[in-house]
Amino acid sequence: MPSLYAEIEINAPKSRVWQVLVGKEHWLKWNTFLYDRDANKPLAQGRIVHLSLRRLHEETETEFEPRITLLQPEVCLRWNYSAPGLRSEHVFELQEVGKSRTQYLHQEHFSGFATALFLPFLRQDEQQGMRRMARELKQYVEGYR
Repeated sequence: MPSLYAEIEINAPKSRVWQVLVGKEHWLKWNTFLYDRDANKPLAQGRIVHLSLRRLHEETETEFEPRITLLQPEVCLRWNYSAPGLRSEHVFELQEVGKSRTQYLHQEHFSGFATALFLPFLRQDEQQGMRRMARELKQYVEGYR
């Protein structure tokens, strides 16, 4: 299954990183990759979220509506999105790597017959966006003390 991956170590406890990651009403303060079009609705397992993403800074936003499949506080947020012939799963994980240090992992897995058609066009830009989000999360969390 084709996948994209980004990770970064953040000098903050998991609880703080999680608070910022799931506080989607504040994403516009630090996150230039993902946007919530309905930021007032909290994340909840089973809920559909109305998101946009911008792979590159100058790119037009792409809207999508994934369903949250797992919300395990301070551990994992997972959602799935399906379109004809394409399925995408985003996974955000937090791992404690020491006192007040957290490893942030962001993965995206693709499946479906259209993956071979779309992935070559998305792969590099999507990977850059995921890495940018990781850096922005780190910068925001570490600067917010």
